[in-house]
Amino acid sequence: MSTGRSLAAVATAPREMELREIPLPEVGPDAGLLRVSATGVCGSDWPMYNTKDPGPRILGHEMVGTIEKIGPIARKMWGVEEGDYVALEEYLPCGHCEYCRGGEFRSCMETDSRIPGAIRYGSTALAVEPALWGGFSQYLYLHPRTVMHRVPKNVPPHIAAMAIPLGNGFQWAYLDGEAGPGKTVVIQGPGQTGLACVLASKIAGADKIILTGLARDQKRFEVAKQLGADVTVAVDEEDLVHVVAQHTGGAMADVVIEATSAGTEIINSSLKLVRKRGMLLLASRKGRPVDQFDLDRALGMQMTIKGVRGHSYRSVEMALSAMASERYPLELLSTHVLSLDEVDSALRTVGGEVRRDAIHMTIDPWLERGHTNVEA
Repeated sequence: MSTGRSLAAVATAPREMELREIPLPEVGPDAGLLRVSATGVCGSDWPMYNTKDPGPRILGHEMVGTIEKIGPIARKMWGVEEGDYVALEEYLPCGHCEYCRGGEFRSCMETDSRIPGAIRYGSTALAVEPALWGGFSQYLYLHPRTVMHRVPKNVPPHIAAMAIPLGNGFQWAYLDGEAGPGKTVVIQGPGQTGLACVLASKIAGADKIILTGLARDQKRFEVAKQLGADVTVAVDEEDLVHVVAQHTGGAMADVVIEATSAGTEIINSSLKLVRKRGMLLLASRKGRPVDQFDLDRALGMQMTIKGVRGHSYRSVEMALSAMASERYPLELLSTHVLSLDEVDSALRTVGGEVRRDAIHMTIDPWLERGHTNVEA
């Protein structure tokens, strides 16, 4: 091991976090070391923070930074040099299965953290050497199977750290949902991925974009309108089916994306929003089967129902391109930049336990402890 160490926020048990110094590993010829500039806080980090398995680990998988060290094989494989500014995907795909060969490495079994033995950034235990597998740390080990993107120099780290959630938006709304000219898109949920779907739908040229939420989401609705939403609907105050019918002449939506933290009841209500031969994309896990699923309506409307997960390489590149263009008010999405000692608070915010008017939060591992920048 080298003499250097990395300060990291380690999830030691459910809802328990502590700062630790972890030795930096030696870098092999096919690996590297990333000096982390920023890591986004994702909603999926919260359920992982609530589990004891697979043991103590460093969470965080929306990472950007600069190459600190790199081996000669990795340098050739990735086409980068020390000092280059990059964003990583959480996936560590095998590269040779049918999904990887077909360009859909997010479906590779090696990327599924639920499978014993699989490794993935932001979910792998400290016990798996060399321990630095998560972004809530000053340094991150670059595994030979790392998926890497160059970040344009004009994109600051707290914006670049949104490459994955914005990539999800381009993946779901455009690449999977085929949003575009002549289409009406309904997006259920004003969280960071829902707002990313708004942006992607707007860039794709959708005719009408409708975003749903609750009455308490007025500030998010304002952000959504600046990103391209035409209509926002507080479903606890308005009849959503009536509103969508009103804005589509009764035809309903071509694409409906369900990206909320609501229970299973929202699936059947979403079915009512889809036009004949339209598409319903399901992007959020519910943890249990859907009660009284309205199969007859799905059949009668000849709709396509598609489960979506994560992002492709192409969608992340699209997100980075949108950032580099400086044409969109992405600063509105990045509401907080926090230090390592505030990771617990940030996770409890996305879990709804801490009240903070946040959309996308970023951890800067080099901020002085106790320092918070809320004007990122």
